[in-house]
Amino acid sequence: MIYLDNAATTWPKPPGTAAVIADVIANRGANPGRGHYKMAELSSETVYRCRCRAAEFFGAKAPENVIFTPSCTQSINYVLKGVLSAGDHVIISDMEHNAVTRPVMQLARRGVQFSVAKVHEGDPDATVAEFRRCLRVNTKLIFCTHASNVFGIKLPIDRIGQLAHRNGILFGVDCAQSAGTAPLDLRTLPADFLCMPAHKGLYGTTGLGLLIINCQVPLATVIEGGTGSLSGVNTQPDFLPDRFESGTLNVPAIAALDVGLRFIQSETRQRIEQHEMKLITTAYDAISQMPQCRLYTSRPDSETHVPLLSFNVGDTPSDEIAEKLGQHDVAVRAGLHCAGEAHRAMGTQKTGTVRVCPSAFTSTEEMNGFLSALLAVIG
Repeated sequence: MIYLDNAATTWPKPPGTAAVIADVIANRGANPGRGHYKMAELSSETVYRCRCRAAEFFGAKAPENVIFTPSCTQSINYVLKGVLSAGDHVIISDMEHNAVTRPVMQLARRGVQFSVAKVHEGDPDATVAEFRRCLRVNTKLIFCTHASNVFGIKLPIDRIGQLAHRNGILFGVDCAQSAGTAPLDLRTLPADFLCMPAHKGLYGTTGLGLLIINCQVPLATVIEGGTGSLSGVNTQPDFLPDRFESGTLNVPAIAALDVGLRFIQSETRQRIEQHEMKLITTAYDAISQMPQCRLYTSRPDSETHVPLLSFNVGDTPSDEIAEKLGQHDVAVRAGLHCAGEAHRAMGTQKTGTVRVCPSAFTSTEEMNGFLSALLAVIG
């Protein structure tokens, strides 16, 4: 199979991923931080090692600022619902995933106000101006995606973060499509919160997300419960990471994430990005020569896009094209990709799009195989 659905979940995983999961289950299966026997200590060491590696990778202030959550979606909810309350104002973009738009709509029912800033592809000045235009006296948070999961368009998060901080506003970023390929270093990036999944560009497995906190603001909790600390009191701990890690952590997924981070460090983020961008521009150039196909962005480059693209074939429903490609053993994603706002912004809300995204493991031969299959499908 030619797998090009890596924007949803990267596959395959780095060598050693399955083995480390099996080893955790066999030899480190106890609860981390809950016992003083050897297996519990090994489990705790597994969690701490990955926490330290993630902190170094993203330039976090300290390992405890890396919070493990069940998903990127939950990380985003922790930020939005932990920062905002009735009377506050939040700015998002028109490229957001439902992981951002749906919590914001729910908060709006509770009295939170919101504005949507239009993203201008390839024009950071215009995009920043849109965010500036949305500012209000009660704006408490700007939260936006780093890159569209449908069209790959990057937002100028450095400049948006600077705009936020100049105005005393918190800034959070959904890094679901950029973590692992795009540069994200909190030692220089003016962001207060980074949210990301383990199972995409970080080459971990599903069931794990990260929330990296880069400020001293005391976020309200969304979930409370057992943390293995301060067990004699009925209130949630006020220190990190315990404040946001109620319940038993997903140690097998954390161990797998550690393998993924080591893989990226070994291959280097820059080489992975260059490899994927070369493949996606090859696809873009070929599809642009197919008169039946419609592309929606300019030619991707690392300054303005992450390496993924969307297209359609005439008026044929996108899921029909994906199904036909599947018959040629090519795996792509079609539809609205849980990002209705992005599709409305680009005029594709009725058709959806066919989405293609390579990974570090995708070969040139596989990308050419996809393009041959597409030619066969469109006749």
